[in-house]
Amino acid sequence: MDATFDLLTLALLPGLTPRAGHELLARGPLAAALERPSGHGDLLVGEALAALRTGAVRRAAEAELRRSTGLGLEIVGRDEDRYPPWLRRVHTAPPVLWVSGSLVPGEGARSVAVVGSRAASPVGLAFARGLAADLADAGLVVVSGLARGIDAAAHRGALDAHGRTVAILGSGLDRLYPAENGGLAQQISANGAVVSEFPLGTGPWKPNFPRRNRVIAGWGRAVVVVEAGSRSGALSTARAALDEGRDVMAVPAHPSEPQAEGSNGLLREGAALVRGAGDVLGELGLERPRPRASAPDDTVLAVLARGAPAGVDEIQQRSGLALPELLARLSELELGGEVLRLAGGLFVKARSAPGYTRPR
Repeated sequence: MDATFDLLTLALLPGLTPRAGHELLARGPLAAALERPSGHGDLLVGEALAALRTGAVRRAAEAELRRSTGLGLEIVGRDEDRYPPWLRRVHTAPPVLWVSGSLVPGEGARSVAVVGSRAASPVGLAFARGLAADLADAGLVVVSGLARGIDAAAHRGALDAHGRTVAILGSGLDRLYPAENGGLAQQISANGAVVSEFPLGTGPWKPNFPRRNRVIAGWGRAVVVVEAGSRSGALSTARAALDEGRDVMAVPAHPSEPQAEGSNGLLREGAALVRGAGDVLGELGLERPRPRASAPDDTVLAVLARGAPAGVDEIQQRSGLALPELLARLSELELGGEVLRLAGGLFVKARSAPGYTRPR
């Protein structure tokens, strides 16, 4: 715990870079480093030592530790077994993590991030939820950012499958953002972890989110993007993943959708195409999940067999399927070329569409 407390102390020191912090700790415990002359080393290291010698930062760390413990939170240091090993490899790995819930040693090797647009379409939300459920059912940990839209859907999908999920925040754990996902955060803490690299009291300030995104990207083996506009934060996560040598995958979206530009752009740049959990597991060299029963697909196709276009409400009424399952099936069938989406939110069986020609 002494090593973690030293890391916490450095994390609370304004302006100290990870490299300077590493150099400081390379000298040994902070108490020993403070007893030695600063020498002619890095200017930041010298300034850090001067600040540490005042004792104010250490007192702030003690107060932070007391507050965190009082809230039932843990502070996990970079040198602890529970710290995600893949995140530790990131060049700017956070020295400590504030954790609500539990971290499991070594689980980063079976962690995949699922991220996307806050303003996601109903089809995108259902697809993300179903994908996350299948990934969790296959034993993967689903990582995301607790944001509205795709992130929240991914967390809920993992919970649907009684799997583990990890939410990374861009604020302190006592300043949950968005507040509307407070109930979801409690469920995640009970089945995984809600995590932040920011001290208590830190608000959801804009500069925090690129840092949050690089933690999401570095947590596990891959990032899957489901619907992302041209300026989506999910693209920041994908870029960070590429920088760290992680796999980047994307779900194709209809070109007419505003949420399609970023995710389809990733596919043009070489990201692996994802039609379901099997594609993700295949890219990672893991065992593919058992295929789902085909009855819902047959039901949806049967409704559309008459050839007349139908909206989601009509298809749901005739099929009897729950809305999330129906939207996920329509998305799968559209990606597979069995169903076409028309203007006005209507769907039609591909072979019944005017001008349809069989793909070669």
